[in-house]
Amino acid sequence: MTIPFNRWPEDFARRYREKGYWQDLPLSDILTRHAHSETVAVIDGEWELSYRQLNAASDNLACALQSMGIHRGETALVQLGNVAEFYITLFALLKIGVAPVNALFSHQRSELNAYATQIEPALLIADREHALFANDDFLNTFVAEHTSLRVTLLRGDNGEHALAEAVSRPADNFIATPTPADEVAFFQLSGGSTGTPKLIPRTHNDYLYSIVRSNEICEFNAQTRYLCALPAAHNYPMSSPGALGVFLAEGCVVLAADPSATLCFPLIEKHQINVTALVPPAVSLWLQAITEWGSNAQLASLKLLQVGGARLSATLAARIPADIGCQLQQVFGMAEGLVNYTRLDDPIERIMNTQGRPMSPDDEVWVADEHGNVLPPGHVGRLMTRGPYTFRGYFKSPEHNASAFDENGFYCSGDLIAIDEQGYITVQGREKDQINRGGEKIAAEEIENLLLRHTSVIHAALVSMEDSLLGEKSCAYLVVKAPVRAVDIRRFLREQGVAEFKLPDRVECLEALPLTPVGKVDKKQLRQWLAQRAPA
Repeated sequence: MTIPFNRWPEDFARRYREKGYWQDLPLSDILTRHAHSETVAVIDGEWELSYRQLNAASDNLACALQSMGIHRGETALVQLGNVAEFYITLFALLKIGVAPVNALFSHQRSELNAYATQIEPALLIADREHALFANDDFLNTFVAEHTSLRVTLLRGDNGEHALAEAVSRPADNFIATPTPADEVAFFQLSGGSTGTPKLIPRTHNDYLYSIVRSNEICEFNAQTRYLCALPAAHNYPMSSPGALGVFLAEGCVVLAADPSATLCFPLIEKHQINVTALVPPAVSLWLQAITEWGSNAQLASLKLLQVGGARLSATLAARIPADIGCQLQQVFGMAEGLVNYTRLDDPIERIMNTQGRPMSPDDEVWVADEHGNVLPPGHVGRLMTRGPYTFRGYFKSPEHNASAFDENGFYCSGDLIAIDEQGYITVQGREKDQINRGGEKIAAEEIENLLLRHTSVIHAALVSMEDSLLGEKSCAYLVVKAPVRAVDIRRFLREQGVAEFKLPDRVECLEALPLTPVGKVDKKQLRQWLAQRAPA
């Protein structure tokens, strides 16, 4: 079975191959090329895995899954946190040609059901440490609702669903069966602005090129010791260059459960970490910790700090080399493809004040006005892009794709940007109805639809409000027929099974929502009200 997706036109594909961008190799080659290396690949607490051991563990799991009847062309739903099993599972699935959706560990019932409905997975791999899988209540309901599921494996399970047993069982005459390099390897998650989470098909060819080129720009090599403190399944710590870039270079990935200073600083010192990636709120917390503790001595080995996921203020950027004592690299990318980096040899002013420039010579990026016309350098408008690693359409979303792409295949990301004469991008905000809460994207429509299920809610609008730490938080404006408290609204949404970061930070009740002349909710007006009330 071949997973359907929107392919690059043949003339584009031919050009990308001729230029050497697409190598026609499976993503599992990132690991198998180092299959006999005794170099430490990943450190998870006290558990250290060499490249040979990581490769063998993924072979074991791949072989076990084949014996359970999982085969090439099928899909899987995976929910694992920052644990070594995440990479073991990813490489195992790549080796047998099964395309996973890697749900974030923060995702709850609503997100998992949405993903399973879209991909109809044959396999579920999750973790007993997640509240949903602590017992079998949710699992039994989930399997009953999604009848495509045939196999379930759980980290931390000691019974019939034991993932550890499948990982430790020696592979018996294992033969890898990866999908062709120009077909779907796995699905990335979109932070899109619509109600249903969108899935992004990534091929072996496009994703491997993104990693290879990222390594060239960021200078990852065998001496790279990378702390993965952001969610491992996020596109940013996965491939920009992220853990996969480290594995490609035969470096070492050290896992942290979260980006807190109390956890990360000792790990950086213990393992002599020289590069890591953060979002701006985590940078703020690190700087606060350094101020409170009066020292950055534990960070002496750190040479490069990448910051992305949300816009970094110039004020915060300037404190990184001064207080943390390492080089800053700004990263502006998207799970849909395009990645921009400031270069390591860029002037300091450019590193502090821009979000970098596209990494590929064949990244086509321009700025459009509201009518789709090209804007000159320095003008703010919508980001439009296509290229050798930018996807050509969301999975099974023809209507959304019709509005997300123009007639020439350029993707409109919803970001508002300006591009200078040298091609460097500054991000000005978002056009789409989306809230960027410290790098976590919240689709307003998704939460609004859930709020309308509340028996007291007549109308609902979710809007962003500025926050000094997270960049943006969310405020729910409600029209109600009976009084409600913010705590009741958040409890209700938890019961609907949404991730914690999607809960409104503030709830306001109104007699009526303001409307635009065409009858839509005037969210600009709502945001202005919030801004006016902020000083008070």
